[in-house]
Amino acid sequence: MVTSSILIIDDDPDFVQITRMILETKQYKVSCAYNADEGFAKLTEEVPDAIILDIMMGRGAEGFIFARKMRKDPRFAQIPILMLTSMREQTGFDFPGERIHPKFLPVDEYIEKPIEPQPLLEKIEQLLARKHAV
Repeated sequence: MVTSSILIIDDDPDFVQITRMILETKQYKVSCAYNADEGFAKLTEEVPDAIILDIMMGRGAEGFIFARKMRKDPRFAQIPILMLTSMREQTGFDFPGERIHPKFLPVDEYIEKPIEPQPLLEKIEQLLARKHAV
């Protein structure tokens, strides 16, 4: 059985550690980055099967910029992105209508934090299944 690899990009070390532990219970190979620049460097070192990405990092909405940059690069354009964020909780702002948009928010799934372990694992499994079906 081939183990899928997941890259977590989030500036909250506690969230990263907990999410890593959850993913490792299902034998995923997990790597972590704590900002968008570090995330892109890890992405170029070893291409993951999926990415868990936070919107709000560092100087603001770095997750948006990361997702857009990644989608423009043909090497990484097909990697599924699960965007997790506590933006609504922190700012009160949410996206009107469809959250996922190919130009504005080019991700595969978007979920508010906190997320329970089982739904998180189910979303990852769905993203990986879709990727392997293509």
